This record gives sequence, C-alpha cells and structure tokens, in this order.
Amino acid sequence: MAKKRATTIHDVARRAGVAPITVSRVINNSSYISAETRARVEAAIEELHYVPNGLSRSLRSKKTNTIALLVSDITNPFWPAVTRGVEDASSERAVNVVLCNTDENPEKLENYVNVLLQRQMDGFLLVPIQGDAEVRTIQRQQVPIVVVDRLLPEVDVVRSDSESGAYELTRYLLELGHREIAMLCGPFEIITTQQRLAGFRRAMQEAGFVPNENLIFFGQYRPEGGYAMTMDVLKSARPTALFAVNNFIAAGVLSALDELGLRVPEDISLVAFDDLPIFPRSFLTVAAQRPYELGWRAASLLLDIIDGSTKPATRDTVLPVDLLVRDSCLPIVPAEGKLTT
Repeated sequence: MAKKRATTIHDVARRAGVAPITVSRVINNSSYISAETRARVEAAIEELHYVPNGLSRSLRSKKTNTIALLVSDITNPFWPAVTRGVEDASSERAVNVVLCNTDENPEKLENYVNVLLQRQMDGFLLVPIQGDAEVRTIQRQQVPIVVVDRLLPEVDVVRSDSESGAYELTRYLLELGHREIAMLCGPFEIITTQQRLAGFRRAMQEAGFVPNENLIFFGQYRPEGGYAMTMDVLKSARPTALFAVNNFIAAGVLSALDELGLRVPEDISLVAFDDLPIFPRSFLTVAAQRPYELGWRAASLLLDIIDGSTKPATRDTVLPVDLLVRDSCLPIVPAEGKLTT
C-alpha cells in the first residue's frame, strides 16, 4: 500500500481557491490579505493538517542532523537520565538533540511540535500527554517518530513495563500482610497511570482480594500531588500501606507524613515507582525503571529509522522493571510464606 503524499502549499492553495503566494503571505503575515481570504486559507490549512513553510518530508533536500526530544517534566530526575541516554546514543552518530519540556501541558506540546517541524527536525522522540494528536501531526509530515514511555498503537514505542512493576510491588505488600493499600496515582488519562493501576488490581484480584476503590486517588505527577492525596486519604481512612505511582508523588507523601507525625515504616509502609536520587538509596522499596537504557534504546531506534537501516513500524519495545526491596515496609502479620501464583 502506497504511502499517503504529504500535504503541500499547493494543496492548501487549491482548497482555498487562491494562489500559493497568497497562502505564503497568510502564513508569514507579510502583506495585507482580506479577512475573508485569510479565513479561507486558515480553514484550508486546518482541514489539510498542513505544517507551514514547505517542511513536509517529501520537500526536504537534506538532513539537519538534529532530533527533538519532548519530555513531560525535566525537574523529575527520571527524565534527565532518559535525556542522557538519548544524548549518548545520538552523539555516537554525530546527531544533535533539541530538548523541550512540556509540563504535561497539551497546548505546550502542540506548540513545540509545530515549531520543531518548522525547524526541520530529522526525527522526534515524544512523550505524549493525552491521545495521539501530535503523533499524527508528525506522521502526516512523514517525519520519523518514536514514542517514549507511553503505549500507543500504530507507532514505534520504547517503554518500561509499568503494569508488571506495579504488580510486583503490590504482591510484595500482600506478602507482608497488607490488605488496605492506598494507590496514589497520576492523572487517569495518562497511560502509565492506567497501566500501574492495572498491575495493582491484577495482584489484588489474583490474591483473592477486592481493591478498596475508596483508597484509589488521582492527582498530579508532582510532589504537591502526592502531598494532597496523602492528606485526603488520611482524613477518612488509615491504610496500612501507601503505593505512590511515581517518585515525585512519593516525595510529596513523605512531606505529608512528616507533617502529620507519621513515620515510615513504623506507622505506615510506603512503596513507589522509580529508583531515583531524591531518596536515600537504602530507604525506599521501589519498582526501578531503567531510564538511561530507555533513552538510549529509543534514540538508537529513531536514528536507525532516519538513516534507513530500519523501517518505521509498530514495535512495542518493553524494558523490564526491577523490584528493589529496602527498608520502607514492615509486615503487619507474621509471614507464613509467600503468595503463590
């Protein structure tokens, strides 16, 4: 099946019933255009999903040896480690990296994608926020793309095994006798939240327990989110364990518990996703991702696609997550043996 041809300025001109130079003038705001003509051109651009300045892949004459990396929150130590992996893999092949931080803001992500397409990136490493709109925008311009840390269909993906990591953490808590486990999640619409919640539910159900829906909270993937959710859950319940679905949420949990005079693990047990330096490395029990490897593998795949040694596909590359048992949990009943599968 032949690839769909990328939209050109001539397609927009035909749709709007104007000359290509008029489209160019509207895009660049370079001379007076009547309001009615401008509206027709802008409507055609939107309908055809045209990216200005003739940057569709078919019009390119050369590579820029530059790729874009769009991450969700560079203040989270997970993403600098991913970025280092991307940079190392790219540097080996004399490719530069442009880094953008979206703050999980869909408008920022959309703006960055449009601007970077105009800057003629050779490819994109993208962490989507909600849905796949930006992925489709990039694909329509026939620019190579690899999605990082999120699962989406019809595109190459490199991600961690969020579901299995959450499953193993939950099983560990169950083996210690915990039954009332509060899940402190990120925004529900983000796929990693859904995957980690699915792993929690699977472990509970396999062990014969029904998850307490009143102990499942959704907030932001930031310390303030963890703080707020901890305060909310402890207003009305006293779970024996807290499960923070990322490291920043866990940081907020610790702040809230300290303010309430509760100790980990003496008063309440705590586990989290991500093994990162915001905690003493000997303290927190975690499902440890491999952020450097994640970045390196994603960048290497993208660069292989760009140089033609690998074709774009729908590969789902899943990296394992390691359960690291430390000192943030205590049993609440004498352990008589491990759960069986």
